[in-house]
Amino acid sequence: MTALHFTDTEGANAILSSNPFALLVGMTLYQQVPVEKAFAGPAVIEERLGRPLTAAAVAECDPTELESVFRGPPAVHRFPANMAKRVQAVAVFIVETYGGDTTALWDGVATAEELAARIHQIPGFGDYKTKVYAAVLARQFGVTPTGWDEHLPDWPNISEVDSDADRVEMKARKKAWKEAGGSE
Repeated sequence: MTALHFTDTEGANAILSSNPFALLVGMTLYQQVPVEKAFAGPAVIEERLGRPLTAAAVAECDPTELESVFRGPPAVHRFPANMAKRVQAVAVFIVETYGGDTTALWDGVATAEELAARIHQIPGFGDYKTKVYAAVLARQFGVTPTGWDEHLPDWPNISEVDSDADRVEMKARKKAWKEAGGSE
């Protein structure tokens, strides 16, 4: 099992490392909040739901209940209502498109282009999230279809994080890169 270091909490990292849907939820939450907050979200959601975090469980959840889970306190994300809807849309997509199996996103994919096209279909996944998620899958989980290395992000990103120190260093490099005019 890959040991991810996207949060400063061992339990949150463990769920990301062992549950492909949890990692996808973390990627969904990874906007307008620090990396640690976004990727701690799946563990918080699972705890508050009181059952394993699966695409089916989230897809079937009453939207009002799910929003309550996201609101907390503390809130899972800075925009809890919008992110509850977004995460549920992702869950429904995984259920309807891949039978609830997140790994089916990449199983049998021959090329990086095909993988990127599949990821890009996920609700809320534009070019940035598609590239970063594909890079995480490649670097952290060995999902390396033909041409994967030609599609890596050219900015500091979480796919490069192999330790807590790496996460801190990546955040500093990304901040400096943005201050220097870098754009994702």
